[in-house]
This record gives sequence, C-alpha cells and structure tokens, in this order.
Amino acid sequence: MPQMTFVEQDGTERTVDAPLGLSVLEIAHKHGIDLEGACEGSLACATCHVIVDPSWAPKLNTPTDDEEDMLDLAFGLEKTSRLGCQIVMTEDLNGLVVRLPRTA
Repeated sequence: MPQMTFVEQDGTERTVDAPLGLSVLEIAHKHGIDLEGACEGSLACATCHVIVDPSWAPKLNTPTDDEEDMLDLAFGLEKTSRLGCQIVMTEDLNGLVVRLPRTA
C-alpha cells in the first residue's frame, strides 16, 4: 500500500498508509492527524491547508481556480501550499510529504 508522511506542527513526522483514491484530508482523518477540513472536502474553506514538500509539488496536478481562491483565505501560505482535500493519492504520490502549517 502507498504511504505518505505528515510533518506535524511540532516537527514530528508520521508516516502512514495512504490508500489509493483517498484525499490527503481523508488520510489524515483516518490516522487521527490534526487536519480540520471543516467543509468536509467540498472546497468551501481552507482548513485543510497543507504545505507540500517542494520536491513533491511538481508531481501534483495544478490547483484549480477554486482551490486558489480558497487558499487565499488560509493563514501562513507558502509557495507549495495546497488544500488537502484536493490532493488525491495515486501510485505516483507514494512517499508524498506534507507539512501542517502553524496556526499562529
């Protein structure tokens, strides 16, 4: 099974199983990782904001205009910021690393 790594706010790395077809948000929830996702993945908020490791960013699909609009509402944006609900696990993303942004 593919895996991915979450880097939590305190720097702790958690490598977890990442079933194909699930979003990063769904994978986080499955493993008890603190990634809110208030709109439950309907692209209506920015609470599942993650920062993709720069080496992985080019492997992701380009964000849609709707995702870009929601990201504008997120705190602590970085060049590789994405919404976890919009990154769906594929074989090509096996090993993906994302960091949870600081909340303040």
